[in-house]
Amino acid sequence: MGSLRHSKVAVVTGATAGVGRAVVRELAGLGMRVGLLARGSTGLAAAAEDVRAAGGEPLPIETDVSDYRQVAAAADRVSAELGPIDLWINDAFTSVFAPFVDVEPEEFRRVTEVTYLGYVYGTRVALDRMLPRDSGTIVQVGSALAYRSIPLQSAYCGAKHAIVGFTESVRTELLHSHSRVRITQVHLPAVNTPQFEWVLSRLDRHAQPVPPIYQPEVAARAIVHAADHPRRREYWVGASTVATIMANRLIPGLLDRYLGRTGFASQQTDEPAPPDRPSNLWHPVDDGRGTDAGAHGGFDDRAHDRSPQVWLSRHRPLLTAGAVAAGAAGAAVAVAIRRG
Repeated sequence: MGSLRHSKVAVVTGATAGVGRAVVRELAGLGMRVGLLARGSTGLAAAAEDVRAAGGEPLPIETDVSDYRQVAAAADRVSAELGPIDLWINDAFTSVFAPFVDVEPEEFRRVTEVTYLGYVYGTRVALDRMLPRDSGTIVQVGSALAYRSIPLQSAYCGAKHAIVGFTESVRTELLHSHSRVRITQVHLPAVNTPQFEWVLSRLDRHAQPVPPIYQPEVAARAIVHAADHPRRREYWVGASTVATIMANRLIPGLLDRYLGRTGFASQQTDEPAPPDRPSNLWHPVDDGRGTDAGAHGGFDDRAHDRSPQVWLSRHRPLLTAGAVAAGAAGAAVAVAIRRG
């Protein structure tokens, strides 16, 4: 283990569902005390039970991350009841599936406040508590869409792009002050989470992640690994994330045209969208419903539970050393052949 070896207390925003839910289970398996920040009471209770079952100690706190005062108050509770915060993971988000012209201004603002400013507020309250101790790690859960935007998700893509710019600025300030506090990012591929059941959608058909789809546990393992090895500035999870980011660097105009042709259909199934589908934009979908969404969405039959690319990324130093050794051995053999 790296930086998590001595870590005891973590905070996860968006802890009740999807990737956040899978992350808190991973952290609890390490025996950590975990502050669970989210809005829905039912999901919080279920996530807390998951933490206990995995061997950790939970502290569920109903929190709207778009409100700085609520985030700061939650951090104060975690510090007082669990101890000093060693790890803060920003993961909470919301979104709207619709063409930009069909998104109301107040809806766009709400997505930005939760998905972008929620990270800003979480980072600020974490730094306020970590910098005096000169210790701690912040992980920003990002997306391939932080580098390559797609249609029908303008508010979400804009927020994810903004998080990258914000985080890079904060990182340079930490480097300037020679701080031991670390900040890193983990950019995810399409993940099978409940968001496609409850994000506000104005699409005619049911929303879906763009294949290939990964299970949230793949993302969670990568996030916990990043928390344990935060010196890398960012991690890319899944071969599709690597391909998307690299292609956008090389042929962004071609991708614009490709996504203009395919991006609408690839984000929708063949099933019509139910007219009474819930939306979590303004209120949690489990509030008063008694329904726990859990970590997985409705695409288990199509989602991968492993990613070779993640393994390669985690073992990059070993692989690099192996490649160097192999190269040296090959050179030695070549020299011996020439001498023979």
